[in-house]
Amino acid sequence: MRKRSQPGHNQDELVKLRDAALQLGVSFPTVKQWIYKKKIRSVQTVGGHHRIPQSELDRLLFRTRGKTVAERDRAVRRVSGRNQLVGRIDQVRISGLMAEVKISIGEQQITSIITATSAREMQLKPGQTAVALIKATEVMILRVGD
Repeated sequence: MRKRSQPGHNQDELVKLRDAALQLGVSFPTVKQWIYKKKIRSVQTVGGHHRIPQSELDRLLFRTRGKTVAERDRAVRRVSGRNQLVGRIDQVRISGLMAEVKISIGEQQITSIITATSAREMQLKPGQTAVALIKATEVMILRVGD
């Protein structure tokens, strides 16, 4: 006889799409498209809402980032140290589809423009520690002084 599992104690706990998107590091519309294209398995509730089994998320996370939570956390930071600048968020300004995030790093400040959805999903707030990840194909140098 098969035992009915308790929520939170089973790998197949059903996850809401927004929470699934956060775990996978993708947008809500991307998760919906994956469901429609059958790239990710979902279960529909009586009300017609999609839920994703935790085991399905783990399958995708294992393939993309690591087998365990600790491995996935390490993989997120497994990027060349030269292009990561750790600082403190000074300001988050969301306007329409975009968000302006200002991070203080030592005596300097970096401003990044990201989507409003990303800023909300990461729950960015002033005072939090954040990493500015710089990705560029070229670096310009400006001479200052003599």
